[in-house]
Order: sequence, then structure tokens, then C-alpha cells
Amino acid sequence: MLGCVLALLALAMPRLVLAVIWLATDWFGLAFESRFWPLLGWIFMPYTTAVYMAAMLNNDHQVGGWWLVLLILAVLADLGSNGSPRVTLRKHEREEM
Repeated sequence: MLGCVLALLALAMPRLVLAVIWLATDWFGLAFESRFWPLLGWIFMPYTTAVYMAAMLNNDHQVGGWWLVLLILAVLADLGSNGSPRVTLRKHEREEM
């Protein structure tokens, strides 16, 4: 039940969920060999970091099969959520007209 709640919250607030996981569990220590990569992931690619951590914990430290598909979708979600400032600027210019 807790895993489902965390997954739903992670869709809306991935950085908050990653911070709670970091403080409350040892999952980052089990999934990553250093603290450097999860920190960069928290800053730049939170969805990818969460999916990679889940794959490492649930798939014997391998990214394959459906976990690979989920990881690719997470990368695309991270790239789409960051957005390009140029596209955002154009969107605001159209709305003002």
C-alpha cells in the first residue's frame, strides 16, 4: 500500500518523494554506489532517478525488460518537464497577442 501511495505522489512531486525516501529509507544506498549520482538525479532528472532506483531494488540490480521501458519513459518525462525556455517564451508571446 505504501509503495502505491509513493508512486502516485512521485508522479506529482518527484523531488519531494525522493527527499522523503532519502531521509526515511536506505534505498538510495542499496541502489547507488555513491551519493553523487542520486543528488544529480534529484536536481536534474527526478523521474529517471526514481525509476532507476526502483529497477535496481526490484530487478536484481539490472535494468532490463519492462524496467528499461519505464526508464526510457522516465527520461522522456524529465526532458519534457524541464522544457525549453525558447518554447516557453514563444508560448507566452502568443498568449499576450
